[in-house]
Amino acid sequence: MNIKTAAICLYIVGVYGVATKFPTLHSLFFPTLGAFSLLFINRPFSIMQLSKVALGAIIASLIGTVIVYVHAGVIPLLINMVIVIWLINRFKLNAPPILAVSFVPFFVQPSFIWAIPISVFGSLIGLLLTLLLAHQVETKWTVLPAFLKTNTESKSDTAA
Repeated sequence: MNIKTAAICLYIVGVYGVATKFPTLHSLFFPTLGAFSLLFINRPFSIMQLSKVALGAIIASLIGTVIVYVHAGVIPLLINMVIVIWLINRFKLNAPPILAVSFVPFFVQPSFIWAIPISVFGSLIGLLLTLLLAHQVETKWTVLPAFLKTNTESKSDTAA
């Protein structure tokens, strides 16, 4: 297990612990947080690229929240999907969890309308900061054993 994987696991467990201990922070822990974590650690570390994906997710959660607030139902869900898929394609985000996070307002009705977008923002910023810290540890500590370092080289499926 490398540093980034361990950091992500500890982060998700920490977010879950906080969410279960404080009911008002329940929406901090959402299922796609795990998907974003895996997506982020499987890509070469670029804070700009990861921030772009996180911003896309925050915007998608805002879109879903506004649409549900106006009217919840099958047609609004379809409208939400069309808008978010268009944004993903338009900005070349290539991150399916962005679409998934836009669905959260359709099945979680918090008492505070902006709870989901704020939670997505907080959780993803925390995730990015956790990855940044783990990346710093990996790059600064050159004496780490090889199994603790992230392998960012792409390997081809074809034989050379």
